Amino acid sequence: MSSELSPGTILGTSFLDGRIVVFRGESGTVQALSAYCPHLGADLAAGSVVGDAIRCAFHHWEYSQEGTCLKTGPGDPPPPGACLFRFPTVERYGMIWVFNGETPLFDLPDFPYPDDDLVFRVEAHDEVFPVDPWVVCCNTPDVQHIRVVHGFKFDKGEPAENMVLTDHSMMYDFDGIHPAGPRVTFRVGIFGTTIFYQSSFFNGRWYGYIAPFGMPAPGRTKVYYVLATRKSEGDAASQKELLDFAMGVQRQILADDAPILRGVHFRPGALTKSDTALARFFEYLRKFPRAHPSAEFIR
Repeated sequence: MSSELSPGTILGTSFLDGRIVVFRGESGTVQALSAYCPHLGADLAAGSVVGDAIRCAFHHWEYSQEGTCLKTGPGDPPPPGACLFRFPTVERYGMIWVFNGETPLFDLPDFPYPDDDLVFRVEAHDEVFPVDPWVVCCNTPDVQHIRVVHGFKFDKGEPAENMVLTDHSMMYDFDGIHPAGPRVTFRVGIFGTTIFYQSSFFNGRWYGYIAPFGMPAPGRTKVYYVLATRKSEGDAASQKELLDFAMGVQRQILADDAPILRGVHFRPGALTKSDTALARFFEYLRKFPRAHPSAEFIR
């Protein structure tokens, strides 16, 4: 989260099947790089920020935000192979987003209102679930799950009827009734295999929700909550009330899912007519690109 990284600080964290560092330069720019210095393998999280560069604590080698070695501690010329893996990094919605690859395949989803018209609340879920992020994503097109576990009632069509799939996203709309009674209008979807998106009206009041699913290790998912409402949604007290409500809704949904995610041995099996949308999403997952260009740098 952006709040964890003030100017001049470094955060070391597990990512994919290795480790990265995320640091904020003195100019305020944030960058994610592979964590291990190519000199002797020191963890750069123990280092320091110098201007917009990161300096290794072991021998004071410095690296730019591009991952290139700028200089060595004793002044020797940097060897040609002295570089770090640079991850595409974006700061938005109160989060720091790190893309697994050399070039992002898609943009972050937009809410239907400009960012500067929105008030955000960002929180992290404490528990790390023992599944890959794509498994959590499968709940979104799982109509049986939405009905029987979360208690939503669809009253205008089925998700499979209006689902829109691209190479890197899935989206559908539905109107219905929340189990607590309010009428809801949702536009929900998945971007990549790690981002849930929702634009929603509860009894006519709009809030947006994005759930980034971090992957601190293979077979592990860390969930974050990014909630938004409009600044025009009354005064600060009214905005807080709506965000409190929205956070409660989203945390309850995850609480419903938690016992399942802790023990599921997920594999597609015998599907029914109600699984039409889910089956289409499985095909989307099968076609989704696989890559791990940072492997030799982060392990």
